[in-house]
Amino acid sequence: MTIDRRTLLKTAAAGASAAALPWSGAARAQGAANTIKIGVLNDQSGLYRDISGPTSVACVRQAIQDLAGRGNLNVEVISADHQNKPDVGSNIARQWFDRDGVDVIVDVPTSSVALAVAGVVREKNKVYLNSTAATADLTGSACSPNTVHWTYDTYMLAKSTGGAMVKAGGDTWFFLTADYAFGHALERDTANFVRNAGGRVVGQVRTPFPGTTDFSSFLVQAQASRAKVIGLANAGGDTINCVKQAAEFGITRRGTKLAALLMFINDVHGMGLQTAQGLVCTETFYWDLNDRTRAFTNKVRGGLGGNMPAMSHAGCYASVLHYLKAAADMGAQAAKASGTDAVARMKAMPTDDDCFGQGRIREDGRKIHPAYLFEVKKPEESKGPWDYYKLLQTTAADEAFRPVAEGGCPLVRS
Repeated sequence: MTIDRRTLLKTAAAGASAAALPWSGAARAQGAANTIKIGVLNDQSGLYRDISGPTSVACVRQAIQDLAGRGNLNVEVISADHQNKPDVGSNIARQWFDRDGVDVIVDVPTSSVALAVAGVVREKNKVYLNSTAATADLTGSACSPNTVHWTYDTYMLAKSTGGAMVKAGGDTWFFLTADYAFGHALERDTANFVRNAGGRVVGQVRTPFPGTTDFSSFLVQAQASRAKVIGLANAGGDTINCVKQAAEFGITRRGTKLAALLMFINDVHGMGLQTAQGLVCTETFYWDLNDRTRAFTNKVRGGLGGNMPAMSHAGCYASVLHYLKAAADMGAQAAKASGTDAVARMKAMPTDDDCFGQGRIREDGRKIHPAYLFEVKKPEESKGPWDYYKLLQTTAADEAFRPVAEGGCPLVRS
């Protein structure tokens, strides 16, 4: 397949008239026994909407289209907004399983919600494909035989972005940390890498989540610490606001570096290159990384309403694609009967998709693939819409994530 990069750059920001729809063929006549129901549970209206939301739903639908006709499956998709609240998320999950016949839950940003949903999925013996929560506990102390954690986690982000900053001379850190499970885990993991590399953590402040928009007082505390690096242990709208307000205060002009420990291309788009230029971040997918990522983007972009797929969206696509391959091989009824068996089949099969290439799922549920350290381009370096990253370094798949023996997952054999 020939990918026209110039065409992608020119049209990436354009919307489309219709989204991809789940396929529905002769298998529907066989009834509910062969119908797999997927629930996309995420932030549809809050600060994580652009990195999850409707774009995740569109990517799940694309995966279903790409597996159309395989295994005589019929697949339906529903979605809901968990409002970044663990009680809301777990209640929706329970209702989906008990009343609506959902077999698989996908996406689920916000680590506190992700951990709550994981417990419900295990109780009901369903399948949980998490793409957008970052806590490494999902494959550590809170691991489950029903969970696959696909895209990224706090350990990988800390190792790639945090480790690179220390090597570049940023040996004193102050953390601005979102006050919930994700922020705590990202600060913890990054601080460990900083200290192991000979650096120091000189301070931290916990910012209320959700709802904080004014980070000025927190940034003043960070600047007063004289740390060389301010680590942003947050995501989505929080990261955007922190970077914008730091620029307004001239913090980076005085030599302090900002480490965006979890940043997405959609965040860069929201900030603009003038503000985001020079920021370093880690992603496991970038639309312009290679021919396969461009091919995926070319397929899905028409249904995104002007958004572009980030690694979180790519993880929704790839995880559902792999699950459906496993379900087709074992049969819909068997896949529906036991989430544990379906996840075991996913782990036994090598993964391969246009977003992440070839990979595998470890016994702790961690999906393994490379991690890429990017620097945001200067405005004059960008050749068109969404041409925002230049690659600095690649961490190989077997080195990017926490060693399986160090996570404390009960599923791992000693």
